[in-house]
Formats: sequence, structure tokens, C-alpha cells
Amino acid sequence: MYPADRPRRLRRNAALRRLVSETEVRPRHLVLPMFVREGASEPVDIPSMPGVPHHTRDSLRRAAVEAVSAGVGGLMLFGVPAERDATGSAAADPDGVLNVALRDVAAEVGDDTVIMADTCLDEFTDHGHCGVLDEAGNVDNDRTLRLYGEMALAQAESGAHVLGPSGMMDGQIGAIREALDAAGFHETSLLAYSAKYASAFYGPFRDAVDSQLSGDRKTYQQDPANAREAGREVALDLAEGADMVMVKPALSYLDLVRRTAETSSVPVAAYQVSGEYSMIEAAVERGWLDRRRTVLETLTSVRRAGADIVLTYWATQAARWLCDEPTGDAE
Repeated sequence: MYPADRPRRLRRNAALRRLVSETEVRPRHLVLPMFVREGASEPVDIPSMPGVPHHTRDSLRRAAVEAVSAGVGGLMLFGVPAERDATGSAAADPDGVLNVALRDVAAEVGDDTVIMADTCLDEFTDHGHCGVLDEAGNVDNDRTLRLYGEMALAQAESGAHVLGPSGMMDGQIGAIREALDAAGFHETSLLAYSAKYASAFYGPFRDAVDSQLSGDRKTYQQDPANAREAGREVALDLAEGADMVMVKPALSYLDLVRRTAETSSVPVAAYQVSGEYSMIEAAVERGWLDRRRTVLETLTSVRRAGADIVLTYWATQAARWLCDEPTGDAE
């Protein structure tokens, strides 16, 4: 009359649930993406990402200290320049907004956290693509690689510990690794955006960086229908010297996070992107979801899928929640 197996025995109270919990999210697993806007006089929230600001240089430094104090594992910096051109020249300019911001953050927090830089041209080009265009208006892969090398050197010289090439150009990890090593930056790490999909969930991010893009990026970002292709991209990046690999977005691609974690010999990151953030914030604003429980549940799902690192706009806030709630119990 009675079931022999009773899994509920291990759920009867918080202490038992804590004892048998299989997946842990700690502040060290989280990376905070941050946007700094050239010439900004005060921080202003990005309209489609409430709670995420365009920083000034001063507010960026303060937010970096706040994140480090909360225990986050790293900071990923994006720059929003005042002027753009066809080749994204401000990306490699030592006085460009992103390189200045890297020096500011490095001076403020040093080695107390991992300072990461987005190594891509899309924020800096007047056409919004991640590479330079040829005469026919197509992205020129090999010309772009040369510019990525120049951008990478500028970022390494500015104090970035980790570079995040996110443009999905063929051979980008190898080209950047070669440029860094030739200049003596042997210890600068590369976080390869190996499986970056042409996703609808990037919409708010394009607002965040004031993207000039018309059209799409389907000739270089991956088709959301393809899974085997992601494995090929990861293998190529590892062969070219990637120190970490990433799947982006996170929540709609947890199967790819799992596949990558099962085969990768290096740490795996996943990016909880702007659209994922904005959807939850919109539901929270309407009273449909509880922010804390929802955010921690989604972060747990990404970790459970196999990600060692999660980039999330809630990193600082989540880190505080996790410190306040050491049991991880979501009751």
C-alpha cells in the first residue's frame, strides 16, 4: 500500500535540501557586463534595460568597486563612442572610450577582479556590423581580423585581463592570439564567443550600444536551428588557442551549454543576454514574477546546464542575494 521510494524525504526541510543540493551558484561564477558612454555627464538608464545604465567614467569606477565588493567574478566592459566611422577606428585608439574605461577600472580595482573587454567593432562602426565591409557591402572576414588584432593590443595595453572576441569571424581567435603573443602579451586570456547565435534576444543590447546596424548578422552569427555547427566552432576556437569558450544567448540554448560543457577542455561561459534580462524585468514590473526567485532560478539553470561562468546584468544584485541566502533555498 505504500511507495517504496519516497524522494520527498530529502525535501522535508531547508537543511536537508541544502545538504543534497546538486548545483551551486556563487558570486564568483558571475560576470557583470557594463556600458560606458563617451562624454556622458551622468549615468542614465538604458530605456529597454531598466536598471542597467550608460555609465560615465566616474560612475563606472564606482559600479566596478561595488561589484567587486559584492564578490562578482569579473567585469565585461563595452564602450559607446561619440563618433563612428567605416572601420571602427576608435576601437584601437588608446584614447577611445573603451580603452580609457579599461585603464580607469584597472586603476580602481586592479587584480581584485577579472577585467574583460568586448573585442568587436560593432559599437564603433557607422554601419553597425562586427567587421569592415567590402565594396559589395559584405563583411570582409580577413581585413576584419587585422583590425581585431589592433583592437586586442590596445585593450591588453589598457589593462584587460581577458579579451572577448564576439564578432564570429572565421579565424579570429588565432589572429588575435598571434597579435598578442607577438607583442609580448602571452598572459592575456581569450574568451571565445564560439557559439554566438543570430538571436532575436539581442534587441535591447543594440539599444544599449546605440547600434547603427540595418539588416542582420546572419552571414556570421549562427543559425538558431543548428547544433552540430556549434561544436565545430568550439573545436576550431580551441585549436586556435581559446582559453575559455562561450555560448550566447544562455536560456534558449541550454542544450548547447550542456553539449559544450561535456566536450570542452576549458571553462565554459554562457551570456544571459539583454532580451532575457528585459523580459524578466518587464514581468517583474507588472507583478507577474518575483525578481529574486526568478533571477536565481535562471542562473541556477545555466549553471546546471554546465556553465562555469555566467555573464548577467544582475551580477551585483544576485551576488548580494547569494551572500544573504547562503543556503540557496528559494522558499
